[in-house]
Amino acid sequence: MATTHTQTNAARRNGPLKGLRRTGLLAAVAAVALSTSGCTLVGGFLEVAWISAAFWGTTPLIPVSPWFSQEIEDTMWEEERYGRVPILDPVEGEFAPIYCLDPPSPDEVMRALPDEIGGGVPFLAETSYNNVRMVVEPIVDDVSECKFYPLVGPARMHKCHYKCTVYYDKIQRSGWPVPFEFLDATEEVVYIDHDHLIRCAGGPSHGPATGPSVGP
Repeated sequence: MATTHTQTNAARRNGPLKGLRRTGLLAAVAAVALSTSGCTLVGGFLEVAWISAAFWGTTPLIPVSPWFSQEIEDTMWEEERYGRVPILDPVEGEFAPIYCLDPPSPDEVMRALPDEIGGGVPFLAETSYNNVRMVVEPIVDDVSECKFYPLVGPARMHKCHYKCTVYYDKIQRSGWPVPFEFLDATEEVVYIDHDHLIRCAGGPSHGPATGPSVGP
């Protein structure tokens, strides 16, 4: 029995070494075959990349993370939809009611939150939101007097301010070197302004007009 155990332990010690030797031998054979077979996979790729860069007058191919592309697309999306002040036509009727009728969308509210999920490394440091609920409350609805605005003319500022309360579960997880997952019930409050201009049917109500009147 003692002899059997000795042989078994020796085989266990030599097992990983045999696998390592086999892997190293296969890697060496593959390197020799690749270099002597006339295949120019790596060198050919680098040569074509350099020739293409010289032809187009730019840098060679550089790997870029899709995170940068997503940042550019998000910036353009927010500028197009949320970063501009709309200018509306005059409201007909001297005493016509004017109310805030454009509350923030869920997409706008989520984009207004602090960005804690962007730029993570998969399996190393990831943050995600789950079970998102939000409550949007109007807190300011006011229309100022007609006055002159450069590049716009006589207009009134309609102030629409909203208080947005967001409830969600923030999940932080990592898979290496120490796997863990942490869930935090979070509450965030953001304030969003939807101020916009409404053209006046006549000139400013106080003082002389400093620009041409805009008809209805």
